[in-house]
Amino acid sequence: MAKFGKWIVGGLGWAFLGPIGGVLGYFVGSAFDSVDLKATSGKQGTTQGDFLMSLLVLVAAVMKADGKVLKSELDYVKAYLLKNFGADKTGEALSLLRDLLNKDIPVEQVCVQIRQQLDYSSRLQLLHFLFGIAQADGTIDAKELSMIESIYYHMGVRSADYNSIKSMFIQETGWAYQVLEIEKTASDDEIKKAYRKMAVKYHPDKVSYLGEDVQKAAKEKFQKVSEAYEKIKKERAFA
Repeated sequence: MAKFGKWIVGGLGWAFLGPIGGVLGYFVGSAFDSVDLKATSGKQGTTQGDFLMSLLVLVAAVMKADGKVLKSELDYVKAYLLKNFGADKTGEALSLLRDLLNKDIPVEQVCVQIRQQLDYSSRLQLLHFLFGIAQADGTIDAKELSMIESIYYHMGVRSADYNSIKSMFIQETGWAYQVLEIEKTASDDEIKKAYRKMAVKYHPDKVSYLGEDVQKAAKEKFQKVSEAYEKIKKERAFA
């Protein structure tokens, strides 16, 4: 636990204050046993620790939403963490996640804290991962979708951005247009302009300050934007 506590505090300047701190409970106390709170209190720039701790709390909320925690979901989380954060952090993070799954999470309060402390690009990346978790078993349960909808709203994510990310996972008719946040009646020039705008918004460099790990994960969102654009180009046959 000492190793985990040092890692948490090293990456966090705020998450143990407010509702997230209350959810973490024992882990908070252990982490702060030998840390000067003055050195970590107050809002600073979003860090990898901020992002990962927020991710774990929200993941627990989504996994619990349908009343069951599936092995496919745990496997998805483990694979994601291994790919993006390495074996050591993955083991520690999964240990904390198991504890969080046994706690009642005040989702609205947690999301308000995240909205106040994490930058917008990081919140979009959190949302993208939550959809991946929900779809890990091949389908997104209605209760999981409802939980993600509540999370996006209370995190202060714009509805157009929410629908864009949602369409990357739930590909209904016209999903490619929704990803680019445009109407099907848009002109070819408007589509090209929308693609350039979304490519900038979802470019992995937007979260580069969170480290190479998170930046690699952000590439999946960026690739979906390109996939949507290529689909529309093929349908309309324009260059």
